[in-house]
Amino acid sequence: MSDPSSDVRAFEAHAPEADLDDLRARLAAARLPEAETVDRAATGRGRWEQGVPLDDLVEIVDYWRTSYDWRVFEGRLDRIGQFRTTIDGLGIHFLHRRSARADATPLLLTHGWPDSVVRFADVVEELANPVDAAVPAFHVVVPSLPGFGYSERPAVTGWGTEKTAAAWVELMGRLGYDEFVAHGGDWGGNITTVLAGRFPDHVRGIHTTFAEGTPGLTMDGLTPLERAWAEGTRDFWRHRAAYAKQQATRPQTIGYSLVDSPVGLLAWLLDKFAEWSDTEGSPFETISRDHILDNVTLYWLTRTGASAARIYYESHNALDPELRVEVPSAITIYPADVERCPRPWAEQRYRQIVRWGTPSRGGHFPSMEVPRHLRRGPTSRPRRRVGRPGTLKACDGSAYWVG
Repeated sequence: MSDPSSDVRAFEAHAPEADLDDLRARLAAARLPEAETVDRAATGRGRWEQGVPLDDLVEIVDYWRTSYDWRVFEGRLDRIGQFRTTIDGLGIHFLHRRSARADATPLLLTHGWPDSVVRFADVVEELANPVDAAVPAFHVVVPSLPGFGYSERPAVTGWGTEKTAAAWVELMGRLGYDEFVAHGGDWGGNITTVLAGRFPDHVRGIHTTFAEGTPGLTMDGLTPLERAWAEGTRDFWRHRAAYAKQQATRPQTIGYSLVDSPVGLLAWLLDKFAEWSDTEGSPFETISRDHILDNVTLYWLTRTGASAARIYYESHNALDPELRVEVPSAITIYPADVERCPRPWAEQRYRQIVRWGTPSRGGHFPSMEVPRHLRRGPTSRPRRRVGRPGTLKACDGSAYWVG
């Protein structure tokens, strides 16, 4: 995937003040519907049965308009280190934090939807320069998916998970990381699986919170917990995945609302943070309002509500059923995630699972919900196995967790 525009350039985020003024004016002029018809005195998840409750939305819209400071997050991104490069004709934005440690391992983190690089903002520094010298350190790279954030919006079809995975290998090579470990959740987990399956000479090992089995597997022999996971995932796709069907079939239609209305965008994304996180009645129990608004504001200012939705159109059900992952794989299944893959199913695709984790807390956004739960595998140095000379086939130290 060679490209003459291979220079990596420093990038600085700075939204025009006029765009922030326009956002606040739109929030002030928002037209809201009547309240949901569920019992407004209800507690817990029942309050969200019809979607984002009006009272909750009014409160966060007011905070967004009067108190939230986007410049704080812009500064955080700049301190981590932001860059742009062009791959296959598309501008790709990424965060890059090199570790001060000489023994650091290159680490690629890939986000999904409805999030962005915001997903990993809280964990980059700890991964790059951990306080405990016994903890592995990483050179951290966090790209924005095509059509997300400060990456360019594709003008043609084709930027699905396979092409994105190939682009990530090109990106890491440009940074001098011919071999690396990778982590992802949601679409980032799918892309991480593709990376490991398609590019094993570059990927030492992976960790994912989104393991995907192969089609047609039976529930025979599963434990009661594993059956509950499988049935819960099936229930999710049958009854709670209308957003995915919409974005996989008509992303342009919903895109008009997501780009034109900040309140519409907020509600569309907030609904998923609420349903998919490990909380009782509000995503703000584990994720701060500012973190949620960092993410939503990034979508708003970059006008990527429609282009980000298209990842479903490009990639929904596109994972090759024959794809197998032979590199060492660590998998974590969080208790409140919406898709949980039984280990016997995961083993059909991931052929060398070196660590399987089932934490007691956390949902779909663990690095935002429980950012201190950074876990690592064995601390031994990478070891080489028999294979092509000079090719790192396995890395014991890559069985890490990004919680």
